[in-house]
Amino acid sequence: MASAHVESDRSDSDRPASRRPYAARGLGDRIFRYQLTAAGVVVLAIMAGVGLFLLLRAGQALKATGFSFLTTAEWQPDVHRFGIAAVLTGTLLIAAVAVTLSVPLAVGTALFISDVAPRKLRRTLVTMVDLMAAVPSVVYGLWGLFFLQQHVIGLSRWLSSWLGWIPLFTVDGAQPGEPLASDSVYTASTFVAGIVVALMVAPIQCSVMREVFSQAPAGEREGAYALGATRWGMIRSVVLPYGKAGIIGGTMLGLGRALGETIAVYLIISPVFTIQPHILQTGSNSVSSLIALHYGDASTFGMSALMAAGLALFLLTLAVNFTASSVVARSRSGAQSEA
Repeated sequence: MASAHVESDRSDSDRPASRRPYAARGLGDRIFRYQLTAAGVVVLAIMAGVGLFLLLRAGQALKATGFSFLTTAEWQPDVHRFGIAAVLTGTLLIAAVAVTLSVPLAVGTALFISDVAPRKLRRTLVTMVDLMAAVPSVVYGLWGLFFLQQHVIGLSRWLSSWLGWIPLFTVDGAQPGEPLASDSVYTASTFVAGIVVALMVAPIQCSVMREVFSQAPAGEREGAYALGATRWGMIRSVVLPYGKAGIIGGTMLGLGRALGETIAVYLIISPVFTIQPHILQTGSNSVSSLIALHYGDASTFGMSALMAAGLALFLLTLAVNFTASSVVARSRSGAQSEA
């Protein structure tokens, strides 16, 4: 009996005093998970609501045009001749120029801040990059219109002279090697707008890439140096492969911003409603600039047409963002499997 009593006391002493803290922690985790789920559902509902609103408002115009809405370059909704072929082409070209120029700048700046710059200078550079991202779009637009544009004419003329045999760099009214072509054929172009948009999206891309580069494993950095690698060798073999997902994510984030930029592009370009594949030549357009240009004086049917253009831009931006998420997820899974 005594031994049974002792075993009973021992078992009671070994038993946990109480499971209430664990139960409370599990309840808190469930509440937190429900909150996150609700937040995600709200975000998806907002996106679906925006898309549904645009679709309903654009229904009248889409019914009148059908598939020709994507292939027509004119914009005369009052006579039922309108489409986004021209403005969509301009949007894609401006975004392509912007991303082509911004990605090398963003990658170089991010690498310099994370791996080259001294600590004191690093803080200053991070602050300056963040401040550039906070500058209003209209400021960039005015700077590009009154300052940058006149200084880019010489570069545009040089590119047209040497690369004019490529349709992308052809300028109507300026034959290759002709030094006296009017400056007006090089102004208000896709190239100028792309440069301005590149400066706008580069800080955002740089911030994303910098955060990823700075998280590269210190052990692998030191291992590369121990094997005799130079700083560039360490960056090439350790930092860049580790930061591949950040480079892709930052690039696609900047592309999404470039596709929807409105005010800066609106101030710079000279709107045309023909498909304009020559990036150095005056005249371009974009979906967002089209909406800003005609929103104030649009008729009821014209407003429906503008909503249809907005719906196309909305779907294009969603496609870019979902593609970026997929590519980043694959890059991360590939990096983890290699590790």
